[in-house]
Amino acid sequence: MAGEAPGLLVETVSLLGAAVVAAPLLRKLGIGTVLAYLAAGIAIGPWGLRMFSDAEVILHFAEFGVVLLLFVIGLELRPPRLWAMRHDIFLNGTAQLLITGAIFFAIILAATDQAISTAAMIGLSLALSSTAFGLRILEERHELDEPYGRKSFAILLLQDLAIVPLLALAALLAPYGSDMELAPLDIALMAGAVIGLTIAGRFLLNPLFRVIAQTGARELLTAAALLIVAGSALLMQLVGLSMAMGAFLAGVLLADSSYRHQLEADIEPFRGLLLGLFFMAVGMSIDLGVIWEEWITVLVAVVAVVVVKSIVIFATLRLRGSSASDALRAAGTLSQVGEFSFVMVTAMRGFAMIDYRQAAVLTAVIGLTMAATPLTRLAADRAARRFRPVGQETPDENFDDAEGRILLIGFGRFGQLSAQPLLAHGCSVTIVDNNPERIKAAADFGFKVYYGDMTRLGVLRAAGAERADIIAICPDGKATIDRIVELCKKHFPTAKLYVRAIDRDHAVTLRRLNADFIIRELAESAFAYGEAILAGLGVSASEIEDVISESRRRDSERLALQEAGGMNAGIELLPTHEAAAKGKSAKTGTSKKRRKAKAGTEK
Repeated sequence: MAGEAPGLLVETVSLLGAAVVAAPLLRKLGIGTVLAYLAAGIAIGPWGLRMFSDAEVILHFAEFGVVLLLFVIGLELRPPRLWAMRHDIFLNGTAQLLITGAIFFAIILAATDQAISTAAMIGLSLALSSTAFGLRILEERHELDEPYGRKSFAILLLQDLAIVPLLALAALLAPYGSDMELAPLDIALMAGAVIGLTIAGRFLLNPLFRVIAQTGARELLTAAALLIVAGSALLMQLVGLSMAMGAFLAGVLLADSSYRHQLEADIEPFRGLLLGLFFMAVGMSIDLGVIWEEWITVLVAVVAVVVVKSIVIFATLRLRGSSASDALRAAGTLSQVGEFSFVMVTAMRGFAMIDYRQAAVLTAVIGLTMAATPLTRLAADRAARRFRPVGQETPDENFDDAEGRILLIGFGRFGQLSAQPLLAHGCSVTIVDNNPERIKAAADFGFKVYYGDMTRLGVLRAAGAERADIIAICPDGKATIDRIVELCKKHFPTAKLYVRAIDRDHAVTLRRLNADFIIRELAESAFAYGEAILAGLGVSASEIEDVISESRRRDSERLALQEAGGMNAGIELLPTHEAAAKGKSAKTGTSKKRRKAKAGTEK
């Protein structure tokens, strides 16, 4: 007997179906993933197929995707690196927020009859940018480690920190007052929660993951990762801070963990799915009725917001020493209004600072600026190409005469030394780099180096990756290397990948990516250095050969163990002082026995 399908199941199937159909279809038409999800949300929302009437519920649920995104970003930021970004966070971020908010405040006062307090809160709300959109663009382009990517992230991080003070300010400025007050006890609770989470992350999380890993149950690691993210987010929310900030802090505290890569791999599917749902919910929340009725107001507001934010971000970064091209790309990435602005609009509506129609117009403006982000970023990229340093013209990505059987990517110090024996042997080598100055310097010494961004599949194809027997991957930067390895493994499986590892941690990552040959950039020189010291001590050549061979074997075995069990695995293989003392004692005992045996024979 046929039964009625549960509403939740129908909604889930509708959401997943729209995502699965819309994202690949629109990407084939050249539309980015984010815009595809927005279009899917509009299609199934109240102004499309009407599968959903309350987008706000889905928006709140899908915000957990932003939380997971901040956790993964935190995993990539070790505390020393975060400390090094402090000036970008507090100077660039604060300047952008206050200057943009002040300009919007002045515009709103001049163009409307809003109260001063309301105009101030609307201005600051519009000054916020979208962490979800901004970081998604940076991740898709693998530019989070670029100078402008780090500065963009710093601005977003400051804005996430600012949301709690902004909500408190809205409550303070509310015309009829509110129950929300930031008492000394609240501040103490916030500080205590941050300190408690820091202590827990420092001393409890690694032992916890070690115990779970020993069970061999992979699903428990996934559950533990989600528990850590959800728990830290909940703790921060309970004390009045943002969930995203709690997840980010948890990620930073686990950045030095040996389980970092495993955690990232476990979180990734959930993060991507929930972020997709978040973008779809934004699409559903756009009120096309209000846009139709107030289209002039909405259009002018969207253009004004994008232009003002772009100008302020560009000017701020230029004054702080960024290049024009970097400042333009950052401006194009952060020109939209953020997801936390939805929270601010809801709060202002609750505090009777704005009415329903004003809230609907603001929501439409927020959603449309988000939808315009791929276009503003495209425009910023095109404009950035016009702002090159004088005397530094970026070469064309032209590989017409590139026919090498070996494709060598990256011509820094490592690549230069690697290329010399290949060229000396007469090998046919195509060398590619993305630094115009380095290419020019190489040409002065007689090297033919092509220009190209090898993190792009089309450029890899043009450079001859499909016909190369070996692809030697040795640029600077882990993220760049990993991206190229992933592309080559997927699209050029017949080529052997010889890859430079920046450090041991990176070598483990590359082993998981199934690179054919991996060399840590300091490993060989370190072994040669140790060999020279032993020779300087007068150790025989045969014994040195045995020691170095055994050291290499142990090192290789430990890498295999670390790939399977984390960076703390295989510690027993390290030749520590304690192990050396035991070995010396064993050698001494053996020598005495040999001397006694020899003496007995002589007798």
